[in-house]
Amino acid sequence: MNKRLLFSTLSMSLISGFVFAQQPDGQTQLENRFDQFLSKENIGHSIKELSAKPHHLGSEAGKDVALKLNDLFKSYGWNSQIETFYVLFPTPVERKLELLLPVKFSATLKEPAVPGDATSGQQGQLPTYNVWGADGDVTAPLVFVNYGLPADYRELASRGIDVKGKIVIAKYGNSWRGIKPKVAYEHGAVGCIIYSDPIDDGYYQGDAYPEGPFKNEHTVQRGSVMDMVIYPGDPLTPGYASVKNAKRLTKDEAVTILKIPVLPISYHDAKPLLEALDGPVAPASWRGALPFTYRIGGGDKTKVHLKIKQNWDIVPAYNVVAKIKGSEYPDEWIIRGNHHDAWVNGASDPVSGLASLLEEAKAIGELVKQGYKPKRTLVYTAWDGEEQSLLGSTEWVEQHAKELSEKAVAYINTDNNSSGFFSAGGSHALSDLVTSITKSVKDPITQATIFDRKRASEIIKASGTAKKKALLESPDYNLGALGTGSDYSAFLQHLGIPSLNFGFGGESTGGEYHSIYDSYDNYIRFKDPGFNYGLALSQAAGRAVLRLADAEKLPFNFTGLYTAVQNYTDEVIGSAKNLQQEAGLQHQLIDSDIYKLAADPKEPFQAKEKTVEVPTFDFIPLTDALLGLKKEAAALQLRQQKFTGDQKAIRQNNQKLYQAEKTLLLENGLPRRPWYKHSIYAPGFYTGYGVKTLPGIREGIEEGHYDEAKQELVKLTGAINKLTQYLTTIY
Repeated sequence: MNKRLLFSTLSMSLISGFVFAQQPDGQTQLENRFDQFLSKENIGHSIKELSAKPHHLGSEAGKDVALKLNDLFKSYGWNSQIETFYVLFPTPVERKLELLLPVKFSATLKEPAVPGDATSGQQGQLPTYNVWGADGDVTAPLVFVNYGLPADYRELASRGIDVKGKIVIAKYGNSWRGIKPKVAYEHGAVGCIIYSDPIDDGYYQGDAYPEGPFKNEHTVQRGSVMDMVIYPGDPLTPGYASVKNAKRLTKDEAVTILKIPVLPISYHDAKPLLEALDGPVAPASWRGALPFTYRIGGGDKTKVHLKIKQNWDIVPAYNVVAKIKGSEYPDEWIIRGNHHDAWVNGASDPVSGLASLLEEAKAIGELVKQGYKPKRTLVYTAWDGEEQSLLGSTEWVEQHAKELSEKAVAYINTDNNSSGFFSAGGSHALSDLVTSITKSVKDPITQATIFDRKRASEIIKASGTAKKKALLESPDYNLGALGTGSDYSAFLQHLGIPSLNFGFGGESTGGEYHSIYDSYDNYIRFKDPGFNYGLALSQAAGRAVLRLADAEKLPFNFTGLYTAVQNYTDEVIGSAKNLQQEAGLQHQLIDSDIYKLAADPKEPFQAKEKTVEVPTFDFIPLTDALLGLKKEAAALQLRQQKFTGDQKAIRQNNQKLYQAEKTLLLENGLPRRPWYKHSIYAPGFYTGYGVKTLPGIREGIEEGHYDEAKQELVKLTGAINKLTQYLTTIY
């Protein structure tokens, strides 16, 4: 080991929960014993058993899974119970998609069973649909809108094409699916069809299922289209729990339920629709891999009929919550979660992550039987209704918000898992903890550490020598930021509870997501055949739990948070400058008739409108605040390492450490979506799952809400200063 790396490792160990100076062997021995109780064969057995039947929210099989999980936790020695919420869940009773002009065609809207996939022909499968679209019966011309993002509609407008009163068809990809009907509705469309083009995850990428892992012509991605960037969870109980007798909004009052019908289809069903379109040829970047000329449409020569009718039922959501009480700090909770509901069988999503969680719980139970006593309370959870937009976890967090705000030290989440590179995102004050874990877990195939494998992947993918060199020299894991799409949202972005999300992937791509082909047979062929990475996930997440549970000084280091926020600030400053330059250049090009001169004189010219000028933003107060945070974070790290007070004092300081992230919450939340309160991390208003860091400022600038961006800049600066002042009170 070189001296620089040795120094980094030693100094990091003092604050990572892996405290060599005080327990040189204890934590290592505990984790080695923990590893001995983990079995990849058992993980494989759990995946096969729990994905044996379709088990969506509200189904009998879903309830059976929850009951089985509850019994398993009890058998492992945990105190487990089921907490039930009552949530809205629409399911389709009628789906119809027809091409009326220029020829007749009726979409099949069905995924067939395939050879070699034993569960693909089972009864009880949810039909192919998007939950939270509106009921509707509409007939209208069809328009192809590429991926259905705001930039695509700007391209249509530049060509004089309006989607008002029309049905749009968009490709899956490049954003979360729910953004596509949302933007379509904002532009006046009366219906939205979403299809999977083979250029993205079909035969263009490789062999289609069952010969290979990619989408076959009939595969459909189910999924939620709830406008959960406003708030996740039950749309009828925003901000409070959907208990049995809760006061509920009406369906029409719920702003996260969409106002137009939405339907996902396969590329088998999309082909006749797209092939029938006339009008201008689609831009090169819009074209897919189907064998015809892609056109935009927009006229009356292509007409479709779309009909969706659903049952809007209140159904039970079964959260399984298991606990082991802490021996020294019972009111400090380490929470670990993965959802158990699936769209169909869900071998990959969510059962692969759930199986790893169960294996951790079993191993910890064995340690307890041998005398291990975690210092802090462990809470292992299996959520229901995640697929419908985080219903189970959100309702549980809203129900227990006061207690969680006081007691939750951290939340560690997983979801689906497969082969490849370790991925982690979350609260950057926990960056050192993640670095220490990744340097102590080995990749099961190469036997390198998962830190080294991930860093190697990032170096190869990085653009430019400077980025490659910086990654090569950095001793730290590059922790990502979290948007949404899994059960950490309510913990992190609503309550400000430090959170992490773990998983492996990148070497097992495929098109089974949210389809009937997300099966055990698919998983053992194409995702993680030997369950090796399921075992590695248990090792990584289990270490996070154990180190947080037993750390004498909790492993929070706010230098990592400073570094992340400084990088985000640099990005926003650069973005604002680029937008200013782009707007100025566009005005110059319009005034100089450049667009008109470059246009085809044989075609009608559509004049461009000038974009609004981008003002100058004063980032100096924010950058000054960050300098203050940098200084105080470093000072706190030194105080923490040197502190030798009694246990009562250490406990008081630990409580301050895990409460620190709450200083970054905005009292009134983000603009137009007050449920999201974190000033650093949020799902993007037009990206959905994708994160927007410094969301108030960044989105204000990107969306042209410049006065709002200035106000959010002041609020963020205040939050950074509040955190800095708070850190002065610790140790």
